[in-house]
Amino acid sequence: MAVRKHSWLALAALLAPLAVSAQPVTQAVPESAALGSGPYKATMAPAPGLGTHTLYRPADMAAVTGKLPVVAWAEGACANEGNRFRWFLSEIASHGYLVVAIGPIGPQDKEIWRPDAPQPAVGAAPQALPPPATHSAQLIDAINWAIAENGRAGGPYFHRLDTGKIAVMGMSCGGAQAIEASADPRVSTSVMWNSGLFPGETTMGGGKALTKDDLKLIHAPVAYISGDQSDVAFVNANDDFQRLDRVPAFRAYRKMTGHGGTYGDVNGGDFGKVAVAWLDWRLKGDAGAGQMFSGPNCGLCSDPAWVVERKGID
Repeated sequence: MAVRKHSWLALAALLAPLAVSAQPVTQAVPESAALGSGPYKATMAPAPGLGTHTLYRPADMAAVTGKLPVVAWAEGACANEGNRFRWFLSEIASHGYLVVAIGPIGPQDKEIWRPDAPQPAVGAAPQALPPPATHSAQLIDAINWAIAENGRAGGPYFHRLDTGKIAVMGMSCGGAQAIEASADPRVSTSVMWNSGLFPGETTMGGGKALTKDDLKLIHAPVAYISGDQSDVAFVNANDDFQRLDRVPAFRAYRKMTGHGGTYGDVNGGDFGKVAVAWLDWRLKGDAGAGQMFSGPNCGLCSDPAWVVERKGID
């Protein structure tokens, strides 16, 4: 199905960051390294029996207390490499989560995503783009796999997962995939990173053509996190947020930050901290973590680096 002209321009700009040369990371990360600042250093591994995905989990599962909530992740540009956001996703996993990311593990140079990489101009001229390499249904595949593994006797995740606490998240093009997957009744919360639906139709997620009416299918607390006005997704994220009126919704953008966010910083930088706090609040019931988002002087509300709006969140 064709995308309307104004949507195509935005789509070209939104996917362009993955086509430019990224800046080198500031420190080498060996393939076997366990990453993250949480109590459980995280490892990245193929998903057994699900070759289309990559796992991030605590390296020492025996040290984990309690069950791991599940996070299904969709890549920026709807890319098919599950290691593109390695530092960011490892940070989440190190705090006691199983992250199931779309895409198998790709070359190590795919892990580089720096906020200081060249950014496309808003309204950049359209360019030839291939069809998305992944599909929004792969987020549902991730959820189905985790639930099945939790019930598979003898498997490493047997009764180790909290399958009643599931998040779907995605960046840029992956955010559109997360919006479609958010309609699944098993989803406990959603986070769209540097993303939002286009006016008209959004077809880049590989699923059905989404319109703003599809936002009505989001049934659980949701957050939209992005860069500032220089982020090509800024306007669409704002518009999505303004249309949400049925669920608690949080909107925040980081000043002096573009479409590339802080994903390439150690432990995912500020975006990593926000992700962990939101998930701890929404999936683990951690009221202390929720203070970053709730209350008259919430952590991000009082941080001069951030601008915040809220609906249904005191």
